Order: sequence, then structure tokens, then C-alpha cells
Amino acid sequence: IQNTEQQLTRIDQQIQRLQEELQQVTENPELEEIQLLGEEVSEQELAAESQQARVDELAEQVTDARESLEQQRKQLDDGKRRLQQMLNRKATLDALQKAALGQGSEAVSHWLESHQLARKPRLAEQLQVESGWERAVETVLGGYLQAVMVDQLDPAQHWLDSFKEGQLILWQQGSESMPAAQPGTLQSKVSSQQNVAGLLAGVKTADSIQAALGVRSSLADDESVITPDGIWLGKHWLRVAREADGEGGLLARQQELETLEEQIEDLDIQVEEWDADLEANQLKLRSLEQQRETAQREQQQVSQKLITLKSQLSGKQARAEQFALRSDKINRDISEARETQALERENLEELRMTWQEAMSAVDEDTDERQRLQDERARVQQLLETARMEAGQNKDRGHQMQLKMQTLTSREQSLQQAIDRLAEQMTRLRERREQVLENQNRDHSADLDELKAQLEEMLERRLSAEQAMQAARHALETVDSRLRELEQSRAEAEKKALEVRNELEKVRMECQALDIRRQALVESLAEEKLTLKDVMENIPEEANAEQWQADLEKIAERIQRLGAINLAAIEEYKVQSERKVYLDNQNEDLQKALQTLEGAIQKIDRETRTRFQETFDKMNAGLAELFPKVFGGGHASLELTDEDLLTTGVAIMARPPGKKNSTIHLLSGGEKALTAIALVFSIFQLNPAPFCMLDEVDAPLDDANVGRYARLVKAMSEKVQFIYITHNKIAMEMADQLMGVTMHEPGVSRLVSVDVEEAAQMIDQ
Repeated sequence: IQNTEQQLTRIDQQIQRLQEELQQVTENPELEEIQLLGEEVSEQELAAESQQARVDELAEQVTDARESLEQQRKQLDDGKRRLQQMLNRKATLDALQKAALGQGSEAVSHWLESHQLARKPRLAEQLQVESGWERAVETVLGGYLQAVMVDQLDPAQHWLDSFKEGQLILWQQGSESMPAAQPGTLQSKVSSQQNVAGLLAGVKTADSIQAALGVRSSLADDESVITPDGIWLGKHWLRVAREADGEGGLLARQQELETLEEQIEDLDIQVEEWDADLEANQLKLRSLEQQRETAQREQQQVSQKLITLKSQLSGKQARAEQFALRSDKINRDISEARETQALERENLEELRMTWQEAMSAVDEDTDERQRLQDERARVQQLLETARMEAGQNKDRGHQMQLKMQTLTSREQSLQQAIDRLAEQMTRLRERREQVLENQNRDHSADLDELKAQLEEMLERRLSAEQAMQAARHALETVDSRLRELEQSRAEAEKKALEVRNELEKVRMECQALDIRRQALVESLAEEKLTLKDVMENIPEEANAEQWQADLEKIAERIQRLGAINLAAIEEYKVQSERKVYLDNQNEDLQKALQTLEGAIQKIDRETRTRFQETFDKMNAGLAELFPKVFGGGHASLELTDEDLLTTGVAIMARPPGKKNSTIHLLSGGEKALTAIALVFSIFQLNPAPFCMLDEVDAPLDDANVGRYARLVKAMSEKVQFIYITHNKIAMEMADQLMGVTMHEPGVSRLVSVDVEEAAQMIDQ
């Protein structure tokens, strides 16, 4: 019983020790850290997925923005190219228009500049002509389209003294509004703030040459008809003018210039809007690229943090698994110890009950033994001795049985021991009764039997001690082996942890290398290269060490250069695009210059040719008319320079009876007659609808006035003359007189006299 109690004490101590160890394992602080790390890993995984989605979204936005930017850049370049073409076309038309308007003449331009008239508009710029009738209006108006618009004509008498050469027409603008036009006339095709009705009077319109020829016979002497393509017919004449350069006339060019100006203005506004949109989208693209780079850096940081957290979580989970295994083992050990404890307690209780029963039986036999004390005096001592030896043997047997039962199956061993003890107690009780009843008869036989039983018990004790010794030795061997295995397990776990840490480190390095590889692949993809292409382009004599040394040298040079300008690539792209744009502009300008030079050369050639033809015709006309107005003599025009573009014109006049001299040496009347001959020769070359002469005959005598009047009368068949005169002879030659009287001071009245009707009245 004492051994069983000691065994129970050891089991209690073992259970307490295991419970303390289990509490330490259960209270592992890393379990809470594992839970927190798990939650943080989940959050980081969600953050990594969200960041990856953000990076993908930004990459898609960057791609879309680049495509949109490229389309806008193409649209802007196309708009700038079309704008430049329009500007080139406008410059060409401006040059042609300037030359056609007489602004190309240096002398005229200088004179206009000196009188602040160079910037004044021309009459052609003040006319709005119905589409399709530009050539017709230009044919009729002719040189009047080049007329310079002035506020007043009165100051012109002071300016004309300084006008030495060239052709000049001044037009007083806004003097009176143009009257309503009759349908079917050329005036109805023109709208303007300037009154050009007098220039267009009597000019009818016809849609074709056939229609014009059909109405020609019904025309009056002062009427004419013209077609849209510029075929001008009178009752007895037909005139056609065609431009050799195919660039159209003044009005057509003016209309095209106005249209071009509107288109250029609209396109310029559109180009500015496109340019602003392009700049805004470039800023947006740079912002998106910066956001993408920031998102990629944040993604790398999140991925790196996720890798670190997973590594920490793996290590802690491994340690937690070790603790869990240890906890399971401790729980199993506690369960086994408690089972053993329960068995030992049951055995102890059974032993105590058996002992109590045995002691009760002995107490019951005490009275009977006292009555027989005298009779068993001699054998009492032997019996007590045998009982003591039996008790000792019984205790030793119990101890050996308990020790054996702890190593194998204590429950079965104890049960067997109890059964044997019960049988022994029964036999002893029966023997004691037999001894008490037949002590005299069977005393010697019982003593022999007790001795035999004692020897048997001694032998059994010896066997039990040997078995217990062997079991103890085996237990020590098992404990030693268990300690060795536990130490090996601890060393193995330590090595496994080191290997796991090393493996995690290698995994992190692999992930870093994979990220770097992915970045290199993306860099190659941006350069439109593959790894295979790069490997094929590596020379066979390539040396990694030499390349590494060169790379270090380049890195040192880059370090010496200082901080990297991250905007250099974008600035280079912008400047490259600007260079391409400027190169295109330069090319367009070169082409425009070539076009202008060609146009100028063409204009110069045409100007020389037409000037020479006009000069010859005017010279012939002057030579024809001069003798008529002077009654003889000779006059001619001479060039002052061989260059027809810069030359001046001198008039050489020799009235009858005088030597050759310049016009400056003539008298006032001779100058007037010479000027009349020159003006009339110009009218013969380029007839105008009417001609106004203001007191041209003032310096002439009666004979010269008569010749002047006859010449006017002869030319009035083609040109309508309106002249102001105080000479009676000149008045006699007029078909109709308009007199101005002033019956009241400050009030002028117009009096009209029909000369033919007056003559008829006189005849009657």
C-alpha cells in the first residue's frame, strides 16, 4: 500500500509538471501575433490586388492617353500644315494682288507713302460682286479697280505736282451712295458703299456670247453688253481680255483673299484650341505616368511588405505547429498519467479494503484464540513466527507485484495479487480453524505445510525482484533513448528552422529577381526588343568583367554629372516634335519662296511684255494725235532706262516750226495740247465709259480750241466726254449744255440746254 501511495505521489507530480508545461505552451504569445499577422497578410493581399488593379487601370489610361495624344498631334500637324498652305496661298495672292493694284511700282508706292496714302484701301477692295461676274466687272472697270480711296479729292491739286511717273487713280470714298440698279445690268451684280454706277452705266449683262450677240443690234451707242467670262460687246465693237497666268482677276483674287482670311482666322482659332488641348493632354499624360510610376512603387512596397509578412507568418506558424505538437504530446501524457493514477487509486482502495477485511477476521478470532490460549501455548510462538514471516513475504510480494504492474498492466497484476491474497487468507483462515480444532492432531502437518508455503512465497518474491530489476533497467534504457531522441529532435527542429529561414530568404531573393526580370522584360518590350534579340546581338568576344568595369566607369561619369533630369526625355520629345514642325514650316516657306519668286519672275516678264506693248501703242497713238491737235509737228515717248521695270518715260515734243525739245520747254498751251494728245492716246488704248475734262482749253487760243473740240467730237463716238469750259467754241461742239446760275446769293441752280433742240427752235 505504501508503494502504491508513493507511486501515486510521483504520478501527481508528473501531472502537475505536465500541466505547467501545457499552460506555458497554451499561453504562447505568438498565437495572437500569428492571428494579427494573418489578418495583416489578408489586408496586404487585398491591398496588393487593389494596387495591381490600380496599376493596370493607370497603364490602360496611359495607353489610351498616348493614342489620343498621337491622334491630336496628327490633327494639330495637319491643321498647321493646312494653315501654312493657306498662308502661303494668301501670301502669293497678296503679292499678285499688290502687283495688280499698282502697289508694286516703286515710284507710285513712294509717292503714296510720302502722302500717307500707301495704307489706303483700293476700290477693288470695296466692291462685293455676285459670284461668277467678277471677270465681267473687272473687264469693265479696268484700271479703276486700282483707284486709291481718299477722303477728299480737293487736296489732290497740291499733291499732283510731285507725281512724276506712273499711273494713279484717286477715288473719293463715301461721297454718295450708289443708286438702285436696273435688273439685267452689270450694276445689279455689284454692291458697294462706293458709287460706281457711272462706271457701270449702260452695261447690260448676258449669260452667254450668243445671248450677247442677240441683243447687240438693239444697243444704243452708249450701251454695251457683257458676259460672265468677260466678253464685252458694243454696238460696233467687241473686247475680250484673258489673263495669261491663270490666277484670275483682281476681284476674283480679292474674293478668294477674303475667303482665305476667314478660313485662316477660323483655322487659326481651331489650331490654337487643338494646341491648348494637346498641351492639356500632355500634362494629363505626364500626370498619369507619374501616377502610374507612383502606383508601381507603392505596389512594389506592398509586395515586398507582403513577402516579409508571409515569411514572418510562416516562421511563427512553424513554431506554433511545434507548440501544438508538444501540447498534444503533453495532453496525451497527462491523459495516460491520469489513467494510471486512476488505476493506482482503484488498486489502493482494493488493497485497503482487503486489509480491513483481513484485520476484521483476525479481530473476530481473538476471543476464540484466547480460550484456546492454553492449548496452543506451545505452537503459538511458531504460529506468530510464521504469521510474521507470511506478512513480510506478503508485503514483499505486494511490492514486487506493484512494481511489475507499473511497467506492464498494473490493473491486471493487482487484481491477480488481490485474488491470490484472498485465496491465501481463505486458506489460512481454514487452516487456522483446522489448527484450532485439531491442534494436537494436525499440528505437525500444518507446520510443514506453512513452511512449504513460506518457501514458495520466498521463491516468488525472488522472481518478482528479478523481474522488477529487469523492468527498471529497461525503463532507464528507454528514458535514456527518449532523452537522446528528444535532443535529436530539438537539434533537427533547430536545423529545420535555419533551413526554413534560409529557404524564405532564397524565396525573397527569387521574388526580387523575378521582379527585376519582369522590369527588364518590360524595358525590352518598350524598346520593341526580346531577350533572344539581345542575346543574338551580344558579340562572342564579350567579357562580363570588362563590361562590368565599363559599367562602373559609366556609373562614375553619371555620378559626376549630378542629378538626373527626369523631364529630359519628355523635353527631348517635345523639342524633336518642334524641330520636325519647324523643318516642315521651313520646307513650306522654301516652297512658298520658290512659288513667290516664280510668281514675281512671271509678273516681271508679263509686266515687261505688257509694258513694252502698251508703251509702243501709246507712242503710236501719241505720234498720230499730236499732229492733229497741233496741225503738224511730231511727238514721241522715250524710255529713260533699259530696265523696263524701273525705267521712266520722257515725252519728246516738236510742235510745227520748233526744234526738238522736252515738254518742259513748251508753253502752257503747248503743254496742254501735248497732254491732251497723250491722254487721248491712252483712251484709244484702253477706252473708258466716260472722260471728264476740267477747263482743259483754258490756256488755248481759238484755233487750238477748235482743233481740240474737233478731236473730242471725233473720239466721242467711243467715249462719253464731260468737260467744263468757258470757251464759246468748245460750247458749240457740245451736244448738251449744263449751265450753273446763281439768281440768289449762295443758291446754285442747274440749267440744261439741248443744243440740237435749240438750233431747231432758231430755224423755226
